Amino acid sequence: MSKLLRKPNKNESTQGVTIVHDVTTENSLLKYVEFKIVDLAPGATYAEELAKKECCIVALTGKIHVTDKEATFKNLGTRESIFEKKPTDSVYVSNDRCFEVEAVSQARVALCYSPSEKQLPTKLIRASDNGVEHRGKYNNKRMVHNILPDSDPSANRLLVVEVYTESGNWSSYPPHKHDQDHLPQESLLEETYYHEMDPPQGFVFQRIYTDDRSIDETMTVENGDVVIVPGGYHPVGVPEGYTSYYLNVMAGPTRIWKFHNDPDHAWILER
Repeated sequence: MSKLLRKPNKNESTQGVTIVHDVTTENSLLKYVEFKIVDLAPGATYAEELAKKECCIVALTGKIHVTDKEATFKNLGTRESIFEKKPTDSVYVSNDRCFEVEAVSQARVALCYSPSEKQLPTKLIRASDNGVEHRGKYNNKRMVHNILPDSDPSANRLLVVEVYTESGNWSSYPPHKHDQDHLPQESLLEETYYHEMDPPQGFVFQRIYTDDRSIDETMTVENGDVVIVPGGYHPVGVPEGYTSYYLNVMAGPTRIWKFHNDPDHAWILER
């Protein structure tokens, strides 16, 4: 199995809590990004103390309450299925705080982390706060929900977006990378992709490769998988008949998204 592809854990539920994914700096090649998927039964709670990490809590499906013990946000979440294709609610919690998530209904929650030193206010990011973009043309079209973009100063390092790519299209394409701390041309941002497909028996292909091919992997990615991008180009191809969703988490030394297209393929932008 690739070190860059993670399958959902087969863990048993503990008091209604199932850790589906747990990507950390200890068990991956990443230094700036950590990521969890947590399934919660109705009434179940999940709590953490963050120490020197910030966290963006994304209500992927179902309804949840979120508290940092000072502010409490009730009945977050807008969809029963990710493929309703509408933005959802999220909460940003800064370092040196704690949080608790309680499920109102069966819920799936994404927890997106990065190292952080400067404490910032806890912030509710409502579904209506998400900027919605339509990017690309021809077979390079996708819809983006900007949960925590670099234009929003609410976080120290984290960038979080959702992307929908329709049948027969490519995403994160033409192949681009952001693995060099070389601003203003390119920023260094690690990344994770949490994938779902509709219908769920579908798959996508994701390639990760560097210019020197020290990384060069093409993966068959199935529903619920996570792909880790420590560096390199990382395009996604979606077969006919299926719709792709992924949640992107990015972080690095500077909180700005400046990418570099693979010069071998950048010509397609000129069409």
